[in-house]
Amino acid sequence: MAGLSLVLYATVSSGLEPGEGEGVPGAALAVVAVAMALPLGWARRWPWPVLAALLAESAAAVALGAWAEQIWPLFLAADLLVGYLTGTGTGTGTGMGPRRAGSVAAAVTTAVQEMALQADLFRDGGWNRVFAPGFLALSALLALLVLCAWLAGMWARQRREYGEALRARTAAEAVTAERLRIARELHDMVAHSIGVIAIQAGAGSRVLDSRPEQARSTLDAIETTSRETLHGLRNMLDVLRRTEPETVESMAATPFAGLADLDRLIATTASAGVRVAVRWRGERRPLPTAVDQSAFRIVQESVTNVVRHAGTRHCRVLIDYRQDELRVETVDDGDHGDHEDGGNTGDGGAPAEGSGYGITGMRERVALLGGRFSAGPRPEGGFRVAARLPLPAEAPLPAEAR
Repeated sequence: MAGLSLVLYATVSSGLEPGEGEGVPGAALAVVAVAMALPLGWARRWPWPVLAALLAESAAAVALGAWAEQIWPLFLAADLLVGYLTGTGTGTGTGMGPRRAGSVAAAVTTAVQEMALQADLFRDGGWNRVFAPGFLALSALLALLVLCAWLAGMWARQRREYGEALRARTAAEAVTAERLRIARELHDMVAHSIGVIAIQAGAGSRVLDSRPEQARSTLDAIETTSRETLHGLRNMLDVLRRTEPETVESMAATPFAGLADLDRLIATTASAGVRVAVRWRGERRPLPTAVDQSAFRIVQESVTNVVRHAGTRHCRVLIDYRQDELRVETVDDGDHGDHEDGGNTGDGGAPAEGSGYGITGMRERVALLGGRFSAGPRPEGGFRVAARLPLPAEAPLPAEAR
């Protein structure tokens, strides 16, 4: 507002003809300039009334005998307000939508400014002056300035809307990714334990009368497995229920299973009647946490499928440390048949309708790490699950090692 007052004072005083301003004190011109610029102070709060006031001042000044070159700062201020209205989409109290509001403001501003300019030109020299080539170009320039302000406002508005849409999409994708991560963790945590419990319960029921001691040991194993699963679920739910800032730190500190826990997995699987032979190849070294956890979950889900569907007593697991990747392979010679994960779902495949989420979860884990995954029946019989997880040049030490 102060800047517009100063510029108006300068243009009004400099545009007076010799002798025309005699008797008019400079203080009076300053008051007039401040009064004309005063509405601009409420431009952010009431942009439409302020624009109407600026246009009315322009028309009134020309009607009272002012020259267009004396009030051109009002034209420029109105143009800037058109850009602001277009960029913010302000249409409150006008009954217009955000996009239409900017167009209407630009059209009205152009019409009023052109009428003020043409009235000034006609008063000074009639139609000859109005249609003079130089003044026709000036009229076009006046309209072009309004158009530029409108285009700048549209660009700012579209940029803001795109940013909002991008942030909303990013937030939705983050929520979806988190839901999938939780679903994978719950599936991997529960599926193996429930499969083992189901196998042990079936075996215990068959020997309950003939061999009660074996049935008792089976029940003990079921109790132990159930308690471990319940403890893991409580820890995860406790972390998910927290809303304080320390939630992220708690999740980072939560110990998730890795390849170091394979012995416990093998023992649990053995109690369900399936022996797992693990073969290590290459130089064993610390792995990135994400790779370590994903490799363990892949082995766990593969072994769970063997326990639940293969109908065999043993399977083989290969952990191969390469220079640039970690290879994980689980092979069995059972007859999986048509179970939830038994179809051929190699690279790029998808589970059939009604299938489970085991292989889907494994594929998602591998894809998040940029690796390759395949799963399907072997020509010689049985089922094979293979994953190749890329490793960085220098794998960072896990938190426990640090």
